[in-house]
Amino acid sequence: MKTKILLSIFLCNYILSIAQTKKWTIEECVAYAIENNITVKQSKLAIENAKIEVSTAKANFLPNLNTRLNHSWRSGLNTDPITNNNVIAITQNTGFGMSSDVTLYNGLRNIRELRRSKLNLLSNQYQLADMTDNISLNVCNAFLQILFNKESLKALNTQLDLTLNQIERTAQLVQAGTKPAGDLLEIKATSAEQQKAVIDMENNILIAKLSLLNLLVLEDIENFDIVEDSYELLPSDIASKNANDIYNKSLAIRNEIKKTKLAVEIAENDIRIAKGAYQPTLNASYGFNTNYFTSELFNSPNFNNQINDNKGYSFGLNLNIPIFNRLQIKNSVKKSKLQLEQAKLNFEQSKFDLRDKVYQAFNDTKGALKNYEASLKALEARSLAYKYATERFNLGILDAFTFNQNKTSYINSETDVIKAKYDYIFKLKVLEFYFGIPINL
Repeated sequence: MKTKILLSIFLCNYILSIAQTKKWTIEECVAYAIENNITVKQSKLAIENAKIEVSTAKANFLPNLNTRLNHSWRSGLNTDPITNNNVIAITQNTGFGMSSDVTLYNGLRNIRELRRSKLNLLSNQYQLADMTDNISLNVCNAFLQILFNKESLKALNTQLDLTLNQIERTAQLVQAGTKPAGDLLEIKATSAEQQKAVIDMENNILIAKLSLLNLLVLEDIENFDIVEDSYELLPSDIASKNANDIYNKSLAIRNEIKKTKLAVEIAENDIRIAKGAYQPTLNASYGFNTNYFTSELFNSPNFNNQINDNKGYSFGLNLNIPIFNRLQIKNSVKKSKLQLEQAKLNFEQSKFDLRDKVYQAFNDTKGALKNYEASLKALEARSLAYKYATERFNLGILDAFTFNQNKTSYINSETDVIKAKYDYIFKLKVLEFYFGIPINL
């Protein structure tokens, strides 16, 4: 029994440790953010509401059906239904009826309202897709920011370790009289600055995690971390495209363009709905009624006989022809036409906005690549300069102040390369996003 208890405790602790040390991939982050984002949930509710509107529009083609049942008592002067004489008595009357009517024609408004509800559902779906795309980009940016900060922290820690080793070595040289005490103080000051930089970068990592957690709608920052794979710059087919190719592709696939284009279709359909009110409306109706009467003064026929004898049916057609309605239909058509023009302008503006975004993303990506290549060259040069300065400093030829300047320049170059790398990765992903390539690292 004790063995089973200990084993259970061990398994629980093991599972808990796995849960606490789980590291999230970019794909997991994107999927979780889309699933749990509050705005996405609201958009999904809007889609469900749009589905109900479609169902309502379909139901408008069906006839309605109503039943009526009533029972009444009357005391005083009543008409005997058998003799048709007026008598003073207490009577009871039970009535039952059914009625139904259906719209046969209303200017095709039912058909067009059904089309409108379907278009509105599709518009909500485009909006949700556009929203999830934007969330994916934001998650990718936050994810890469954490990676950038972590790589920067590793570089800072490496340089700090080198500085601490130099402090120990310089202290020995100062004690031996081959280095002035000022050199040791200078390196210690550099060490203090590097320690501060390490603390600042750790805080930056925390802030970046908080940004990602907000997108994921999570709160447990203590047990949250991401996969720290080395994300290399892989060749991308997008590099062979020009900005106009990417723009033309994005016009066909981007959801914000589909949504504004669909708004034009909805506005055109609304004009047809408004004009439909000029046409007559034809309804058909059917009714059935019967009743049962009883009184204390005479013997009434039995219930079944009365219900059968008193049956009545009604059939009817109702034609409503609009002649003058205080200009309401005319003004409704005018408003619908104005909304159509506004929808067309919005569609054209959305294309201009998309073109600006694509060309900006294209130029940003090209600039980020050039910046990354330049930062690599600068790092190579700074690395050689730092290596040369280290050799001269160890030989006592170079003073500590100049040596630390070389080291600072080298550290800054390392950070610049890391920053340029992740900046290029993100901007490349944005460009691929506009070309329809899924976001992944």
